[in-house]
Amino acid sequence: MPRKYIDCREYPSDMNCSVAISADTDIELLETAVQHAVSVHGHTDTPELRSQLKQLFKEGVPPIQI
Repeated sequence: MPRKYIDCREYPSDMNCSVAISADTDIELLETAVQHAVSVHGHTDTPELRSQLKQLFKEGVPPIQI
């Protein structure tokens, strides 16, 4: 299974978040991304948030620069 990632730098926000998260499994990536979205961006952990985050997963590793 290829490594996957989600990169906050690709999505505009007031805080200009520069966090990129990668993991070997979808479950690990989702749990970490949810924790980040809740604790840093103030989202609520809902099934909808989890579904939205899953759709943003990309295969590979985050680039050094966007």
